[in-house]
Amino acid sequence: MRFLILFIFLTNNVFANDVSEIKNIVIHKDLKVYDNVIFLDKKDQKFNIKEFNGNLILLNFWATWCEPCKEEMPSLDRLQINENLSNLKIFAVNISQESKKKVDSFFKDLNIKNFEPYFDAPTTLAKTFSLRGIPTSILIDKDGKEFARIIGSIDFDDKKFINWLKNYN
Repeated sequence: MRFLILFIFLTNNVFANDVSEIKNIVIHKDLKVYDNVIFLDKKDQKFNIKEFNGNLILLNFWATWCEPCKEEMPSLDRLQINENLSNLKIFAVNISQESKKKVDSFFKDLNIKNFEPYFDAPTTLAKTFSLRGIPTSILIDKDGKEFARIIGSIDFDDKKFINWLKNYN
């Protein structure tokens, strides 16, 4: 009986980092590598994710007209300052060729303060990552390899998600 209780306890702790209840997370068995993942900041300066190797990266693809994007953006903003994920870098990449003024208004209206908007020029990353819709978030490990993606919106405040993500931090 003691063995059974110990087994159940250990099994439950192992699965505490399981995110299978979050239906739109796809975890890759074979990690994906991309060359030249480049996006632009507000001043049209180029950024390559290779510059951020050693960090956990979340590339979030979105647009101002996307209602699910709008819903998840505040929790994504809080995720950037989560003390358990100090090595996380979030890049919110607008893929719909919207004006910088419109994007700034979107961030201001939602009170997004913990990361800046970035831009895809002209929708090359949407093709690179074979996006099928937005929002989509690509999770890239410290070695620059995609280990998972989130297709659709999630609550980035979800404790199961945060505990799972800590394993990659």
